[in-house]
Amino acid sequence: MKKIILSCLLVLGSYLLHAQDRQAIIKLMDDQRLAWNRGDIEGFMQGYWKSDSLMFVGQKGPTRGWQNTLDNYKRGYPNKAAMGQLAFNILKVEVLDPTNAFVYGAWYLKREGDNSNIGGYYTLWFKKIDGVWKIVVDHTS
Repeated sequence: MKKIILSCLLVLGSYLLHAQDRQAIIKLMDDQRLAWNRGDIEGFMQGYWKSDSLMFVGQKGPTRGWQNTLDNYKRGYPNKAAMGQLAFNILKVEVLDPTNAFVYGAWYLKREGDNSNIGGYYTLWFKKIDGVWKIVVDHTS
């Protein structure tokens, strides 16, 4: 009987930890959205692993490194008007283990006075680094 109770407690504990991790990831993405919508690309980039090993894959192919990714964002979105208002539709957050998670969903960008609103889909690999979830691979199209 003790083994059954212990097993149930372990399963419940694991579920609660995954729920906390899931919420932390969703909060990180919401913080990114808020920073973007303020016109703060550097704030948006705080959700990414600040490493030369960060990988961003977009329509023009892969980019390696946090600084290169930031530079690409700044070139593509040179001002607040170009950045518009970002929204995410998070379709799935899958915490794979205590240090890895997978997220996929859709993104939408609405620009004032511009009928060419854009959007697409993303898949993100999150890794818990020093106790904090960070995006280590972003594939956005």
